[in-house]
Amino acid sequence: MKVLGIETSCDETGIALYDNKEGLLAHALYSQVETHQQYGGVVPEIASRDHVRKVLPLIEETLKEAGCALSDIDGIAYTAGPGLVGALLVGASIGRSLAFGLNIPSVAVHHMEGHLLAPLLEENPPEFPFVALLVSGGHTQLIEVSALGQYRLLGESVDDAAGEAFDKTAKLLGLPYPGGPALAALAKKGQPGRFTLPRPMVNRPGLDFSFSGLKTAVRTLVSKETMDEQTTADVAHAFEKAVVDTLAIKCKRAMAQTGLKRLVVAGGVSANETLRSTLKKNMEEHSVSVYYPRHEFCTDNGAMIAFAGCKRLEQGLQEPLAINVKARWPLEEI
Repeated sequence: MKVLGIETSCDETGIALYDNKEGLLAHALYSQVETHQQYGGVVPEIASRDHVRKVLPLIEETLKEAGCALSDIDGIAYTAGPGLVGALLVGASIGRSLAFGLNIPSVAVHHMEGHLLAPLLEENPPEFPFVALLVSGGHTQLIEVSALGQYRLLGESVDDAAGEAFDKTAKLLGLPYPGGPALAALAKKGQPGRFTLPRPMVNRPGLDFSFSGLKTAVRTLVSKETMDEQTTADVAHAFEKAVVDTLAIKCKRAMAQTGLKRLVVAGGVSANETLRSTLKKNMEEHSVSVYYPRHEFCTDNGAMIAFAGCKRLEQGLQEPLAINVKARWPLEEI
């Protein structure tokens, strides 16, 4: 079964072709980062219009790379939420229309399920069950994954997600958009131990997160310091360390609570090198194996949507003619 995946939830247009026997055949990605940089963040209307321009050319490019024609496709998967409604509607409309024209099934994919399953595209995929730490955009969640479609929310951010905190703190430090990667790069130049920031909610029971207060602590620190280049790097280092330590503590707690020995970390923040090294050290002490998607599949991409859609289509699921997208869509409701 060859499944075409279409991802248009925010500011990246991702297309991929996945075969359930041969694996990933081809994928292409277009990022709108340069388009939105001048605004300091994603402008939804601009994002939607850019998806309109890019989806069909990227589909043609992906099919050409795979050596396939439209007639070779057996199913289409598209992101239906959560995300920006206008952007989601572009991918959903094109995907559902193509499926109708080709008389093949289509399936709506949950964006976070795509991230959650992305490590299964790797050569050494995790087996079910496992715990997943999803750190993507506006989401920071710990999920117990028993099987495909069987998800139990263990904890989530009650305010800012980790990715949002990275971006907002980067803006406080005067770093360019996208802020998260810029802050992580600057943190490498920081002096360890010069500043110490709080690890939010780690002294409370449970697995929920809160990063809004950490961002406020950075603002207070910045207002008191003379922010030269080294001081900015030192603050970035302290902030990154606080976020990573918080995530690691909650992951350790989740593994102990569930008794599971496999941890999947996915989403944009999963590419962070400090997070990876910290989790590696912490989890090895407790004989827990940690799995990640390759770096190019940490951020939004079509491959994860094609893969997740293929698994859904194998279960016999498909969409009716109506096109429905959801800006908000709890993972445990799919």
